[in-house]
Amino acid sequence: MNKNTILGWATFIMVLMGLLLIGLGAFRYSEVSGWGFAATGVGFLANAWVFNALKGRV
Repeated sequence: MNKNTILGWATFIMVLMGLLLIGLGAFRYSEVSGWGFAATGVGFLANAWVFNALKGRV
């Protein structure tokens, strides 16, 4: 596996985890902790966006 393949898999896993955390925050935890889960999920999506932008440049 080269660097672009590894960044692609890392992007896929981070998008999956981000959506999972947002889903947990929206549907499982309706209290204040849900906001934390959702914010962490958005952070995962932002990090995955950066990884996707780095493909081909590293």
